[in-house]
Amino acid sequence: MATACIAQLTFKDEPFLKPVTVAFDQEYASSDGGLLLLKALDARLGLTTTLAGGLRDERQPGKIQHSVLDLVRQRVFGLALGYADCNDAARLADDPLHKLALDRDPVTGAPLGSQPTLSRFENAISRPALGRMLHGVVDTVIATHRRRLGRRRVRRITIDLDPTDDPTHGQQELSFFSGHYGTWHYLPLLATLTFNTESEQYLVGAVLRPGNSGAQGTIGLLRRLFGKLRRAFPRAQLRVRLDGGFAGNPLLDFLEAAGVEYVVALGSNARLAKRVRRLLGRARQHHRTTGEAVALFGETRYAARRWSHRRRVVMKAEVVVHPGRLPKNNPRFVVTNLPLTPAHVYQVYRERGDMENRIKELKLGLALDRTSCSRFQANAFRVLLTGAAYVLFQELRRRAARTACADAQVWTLRERLLKVAAWVQRSVRRIVVHLPCAFPWRPAWQQVARTVGATA
Repeated sequence: MATACIAQLTFKDEPFLKPVTVAFDQEYASSDGGLLLLKALDARLGLTTTLAGGLRDERQPGKIQHSVLDLVRQRVFGLALGYADCNDAARLADDPLHKLALDRDPVTGAPLGSQPTLSRFENAISRPALGRMLHGVVDTVIATHRRRLGRRRVRRITIDLDPTDDPTHGQQELSFFSGHYGTWHYLPLLATLTFNTESEQYLVGAVLRPGNSGAQGTIGLLRRLFGKLRRAFPRAQLRVRLDGGFAGNPLLDFLEAAGVEYVVALGSNARLAKRVRRLLGRARQHHRTTGEAVALFGETRYAARRWSHRRRVVMKAEVVVHPGRLPKNNPRFVVTNLPLTPAHVYQVYRERGDMENRIKELKLGLALDRTSCSRFQANAFRVLLTGAAYVLFQELRRRAARTACADAQVWTLRERLLKVAAWVQRSVRRIVVHLPCAFPWRPAWQQVARTVGATA
């Protein structure tokens, strides 16, 4: 019999053989059983502890109920599990797994921070604190891969930087209109690292920037990355790949002075179009002969009006063929200092295209663009915490190697490994978390658990 405090529903007749009653009466249960994995991964990386270490708590000690570390963990774990807004805190305040993840007793522990508490926390962040926290994320990611690969095994580290549009809706500070994107927006800058010939691009930084930033902040971020990477991997050659919005002389001069390899896209103009004309004619002739798409590569020495000197520019003369359409010319250009063949240089540049998948995961899987606060600093804090949540997901995916989750994206990892029904039992000596016997992704879950210290 249902009571006022025990919700109950009954499915009668079809579609079931017998009446089915559903009672919401299971105390100390959670739909986020996989939070145990995130908690263990975070403990191995020390990520949230490092982030919280960059904050200075200026609250009155006698009035504090939730430590800075607890609030950082609550937001990072919440973002990872799909709770993008502070409003979700009201639904999770007494969730036993979320309390356990914050080192509280899952049964009698105090409720988690409320929406007003989290909102005040986000809006109290200062710019210096954001800088310290960004350094903490960078240091954590680099230290993790140094332990994984060792100092001597890393021969090349490729740094990819990519901006992405973050549309704004309201009166957000430092939001600007962009004719290119056709909306008011912010322009976050994302940075990833690729080690040796691995395919994974590991997020190392997520920085929210005003909507009119262009290449602003790029040199400062790269300078910090170069220093940290060279101290951690002294034998590694650094390589930078950028899209066409970064191809200004100050940045190119900086990269050359830093002694790094670079491949940077270059927008077309009348001078470059003239230089690629002959190569494009050969490509069109080849297409007329074969009827197929074709791409030919060449190079030239070129200096834009504001460049300090001429640089090597690789040209791609491509004829694109789509069914039902006329052939289309698609010339492309990259400026580089790599001593490779033009075709090889362009292949190196093309490999940065996987960055779009990282952006898609961050936006669709972790709501990177949920920057709905009016204050810019609060929105920048959200972007940074979202980046931290993604670092945990990439570590989760790496530890699920050779399982059905090895190549899964964020939303699939969350669905398979984190959104698991759990029932919590607590005794004097231990806490037992019961998961379903029929859990379909149990082998992958157990493998990840073993890699972070769980034993049979």
